[in-house]
Amino acid sequence: MLNTMKSLIVHSVILPLLLITQCSARVVLNNYMADRIRFLEEENNLHLGSALKLTEEEKRANEILMYWKNKEIEESFGNSTRFRLSNHFFSYKKEISKSKVYQMIRRMPKGAALHIHASMMLDADSLLELTYEDHLYACFADDGLKLHFSGTVPSQSCPVNWNLLKDLREASDDVEQFDAELRKHFSLYTEGDDLLNADINDIWEKFNKVYRTTKYLITYRPIREKYFYKALENFYNDNIMYVEIRSGLHNIYELDGTTHDSLYLAQLYERITKRFIEEHPDFIGIKLILTTGRWKTIEEVRHSIATAKELKAIMPNFFAGFDLVGQEDKGKPLKEFLPALIEAKNEIDFYFHGGETNWFGTSSDENLIDAVLLGSKRVGHAYALLKHPTLLGTINLKNVVLEVNVISNVVLSLVRDVRNHPLASYLALGYPVVLSSDDPGAWDADPLSHDFYVTFVGVASKHADLRMLKQLALNSIRYSALDDDDVRKTRFYDVFNEKWDIFVKKIIENGF
Repeated sequence: MLNTMKSLIVHSVILPLLLITQCSARVVLNNYMADRIRFLEEENNLHLGSALKLTEEEKRANEILMYWKNKEIEESFGNSTRFRLSNHFFSYKKEISKSKVYQMIRRMPKGAALHIHASMMLDADSLLELTYEDHLYACFADDGLKLHFSGTVPSQSCPVNWNLLKDLREASDDVEQFDAELRKHFSLYTEGDDLLNADINDIWEKFNKVYRTTKYLITYRPIREKYFYKALENFYNDNIMYVEIRSGLHNIYELDGTTHDSLYLAQLYERITKRFIEEHPDFIGIKLILTTGRWKTIEEVRHSIATAKELKAIMPNFFAGFDLVGQEDKGKPLKEFLPALIEAKNEIDFYFHGGETNWFGTSSDENLIDAVLLGSKRVGHAYALLKHPTLLGTINLKNVVLEVNVISNVVLSLVRDVRNHPLASYLALGYPVVLSSDDPGAWDADPLSHDFYVTFVGVASKHADLRMLKQLALNSIRYSALDDDDVRKTRFYDVFNEKWDIFVKKIIENGF
């Protein structure tokens, strides 16, 4: 009888309570999972490109792209030491070409490269080829390599002797080894460890040496023509249709020593671009952002601004704006040039570098504030922007565009593991971002494909897909210095859309 009563109590009281508890737990869990899904959806809806609607063909291509992207990431997720993009770019550069994701990105139309320094556009192998031109003299000294084209021994100072490079090459026991050593003067890229842990100031010093040697080579007018045409060809082959170059427009010379002024170089760039477009009619063109060094005096900056105004008057379709360049930690901040810059801000557009630094609360990162207050159309690098929350909100409200150069930031020692790059946050917040490559020739990088690949696989969310890649390309058109009523901009969109459709079909056909 007692057992029967206990059984009735279990069935009538305890079991319903258990059922209620289980049901309640399921409700709590379901509600929790719904909240979790909502959080993720809300975050994903903020990501750059999330508002784009894919066509049915794009959806199929996206499935293929994401299959290969997820495969790459998941192979490393369980063992992060295998994630190569967490290391220095030089350590994995040669391996990138094996990636199916990279192969797709390489074929992808990328729109424009908007942050490119004209003297560092071309790869070291192409520069090495130019050293086979006649009349090239070399001066090898402790402070680097000087080069000069001349019909006779150059009169410029040399701590040792000027020699024809052709004679030095022929006199060497091993021409291949001679060229391999010569090539090192045109690139920071190395397969050794000497640069992988370099101090930021040391790496900038080495970078400036590469810049000076390259500049010596390409200051000769016939070589500059070949250099620039080949650079445009490389960018075009990387599926870039428009480039905005930054240049100080230094003088260039002829073999007899005759020199041409800065306006001549601007006209040379424009002339070569027109010839390139004749031979590549789907290339849109270039524009120039005139630069001067941030180590200059305010009067020298005023002189450069006067040149910028002259360029704008003479070549309005070619001139884009003005910038100050050089290592921010070592150079003068924008605030030191405020009188000259404020005078000019309503006459020319600014495209200032800002915040290319790891410091916080210094003149380097606070350049960002002055860049925004001066009305800079875009801000170069903006690496330190996350440390300035008020400015971050202002940039979003004003739609100030961020020109991000991921591989440049790795090579110049701002960041090693790209997963920690602030670009991840800019993309997650859906900020107006364009990708560029800064000085791709100096680190043997693609004109743009390497930066897109590293960003897509190493920086952006694992969930970031074809929409983000497309939006980055579209941003480069939208935020270029081409005016909205410029027929070139309308044509740019048309050419891009045609190439994009072909790209999508190719992914579907190839399976990658």
